[in-house]
Amino acid sequence: MQTLTPFHVAIPVHNLEQCRTFYREVLGCEEGRSSDQWVDFNLFGHQVVIHYKPKSEEALHTNPVDGKHVPVPHYGVVLPWDTFQTFSKTLEKKGVSFVIEPYIRFKGEVGEQATMFFLDPAGNALEFKAFKNIDQLFAK
Repeated sequence: MQTLTPFHVAIPVHNLEQCRTFYREVLGCEEGRSSDQWVDFNLFGHQVVIHYKPKSEEALHTNPVDGKHVPVPHYGVVLPWDTFQTFSKTLEKKGVSFVIEPYIRFKGEVGEQATMFFLDPAGNALEFKAFKNIDQLFAK
């Protein structure tokens, strides 16, 4: 497997300061450069940028997966198994309201993974997951 490089994703937020606090204080991201329209964050080694955009009235769209309503679009990070366990407990202690509570998919099967979904204050959906065996990330 090749060495991974950090991804970059820019997401819209309608309240820059509220989301800035969420990414820094709730998710534990280190803040980087910023302006009055955007803020860079280090999200587990990846560059996430929140950009101001006026609030949209568009409803959250979901697709059915495992009998759950998975929000679309969403983004996140594949974490090491133990990091996922610690991070999910930290989010619970901080009172994060989950769209989909942490659970295990494909238990005992190829691709066994832990996953969870929640929203940032602007309504952007985040998914964090971990594979029991990271070599099965793209397994069929």
